[in-house]
Amino acid sequence: MRLLVQKAKAPSKRAPALAAVIAAGLAAPAAAAEFYAGKTIEMIVGSDVGGGYDIYTRAIARHIGRQIPGNPTVVVKNMPGAGSGRAAAYISSVAPKDGTSLGALFPGIVLSPLLDDRPDSAFDPTKVAYIGTADSGTRVCATFHGSKTKTFEAALTQKTRMGASALGASTRDYVLFTKKTTDVKFDLVMGYKGSADILLAMERGEIDGLCGWDWSSVKSQRPDWIRDGKLNVLVQVGLQPDAELTARGVPPLWRYIGHDEDRKAVELIVTQQMFQRPYLAPPGVPAEQVATLRAAFDATMNDPQFRADADKTRIDITPLPGAKVQELVDGIYATPKPIVERAKEILRP
Repeated sequence: MRLLVQKAKAPSKRAPALAAVIAAGLAAPAAAAEFYAGKTIEMIVGSDVGGGYDIYTRAIARHIGRQIPGNPTVVVKNMPGAGSGRAAAYISSVAPKDGTSLGALFPGIVLSPLLDDRPDSAFDPTKVAYIGTADSGTRVCATFHGSKTKTFEAALTQKTRMGASALGASTRDYVLFTKKTTDVKFDLVMGYKGSADILLAMERGEIDGLCGWDWSSVKSQRPDWIRDGKLNVLVQVGLQPDAELTARGVPPLWRYIGHDEDRKAVELIVTQQMFQRPYLAPPGVPAEQVATLRAAFDATMNDPQFRADADKTRIDITPLPGAKVQELVDGIYATPKPIVERAKEILRP
């Protein structure tokens, strides 16, 4: 019997480098599993229970833990107030900076330091770490079926009471800039805790409707209003027209804005809709934890179980990764000053 002996090849010079890369790839999940095992991640929602941001965050919380090495527990806590400003301040200055706390904030609060005359210095949107956004979509102005205002054209000629919550909330800001850049006769009625309370006020006839309502939230919060024809969608607001709304005959806001400088200012404000459901970590979280959370968020967005849950909950999922959101925010804060100043003007009461 002959023995076949194969001559061993000389070790490749690339072998040590390749081994190092493989080792690093194996070490990262192992380190993350060791860190997150037995821990709890809190997701702080900057709005009240029952609103669109709450619905999205609870859906994500049900699944993202499986995508994080170590399978930590994920809990949702609501911290409404000041258009997500209270939650933003918590994330910036109080929340642990170890990757166990995430904020689910209104995108308006991300623009707040740029556009508010007296911004909250406790929150710097350029210093936090963006984990991703679950949706990039369109917002609408709408009225309840009992309102006399059933189209945007009608709103140009008659007063329409629109409910809103607080400074920094889209329900306030979108009424203001629509009033300042078109001939619409909206009356702003502030003081509601969130969209859930505004919708109840619409049903009671206290107000006609609201603006800055995410179309995805309309479908998750009040699908019966759409089905039963109880909602008048007056106008759509987005950088690009929404195909579904366009098919329903809902006109874009741009049709009614006459001045180019106004359009540029509104475009700056509306850019926030590119990260309509943002999730972010406090400043100072280690890069390894940020990378782990971003990877888990991306995996969740593509997870069939999460997608099925989202369909059942009637929420749209049009995600962007955290690095892309970070890039968008940096671009917003590089906007030329004249456009920023006009945007500030159209957001003032």
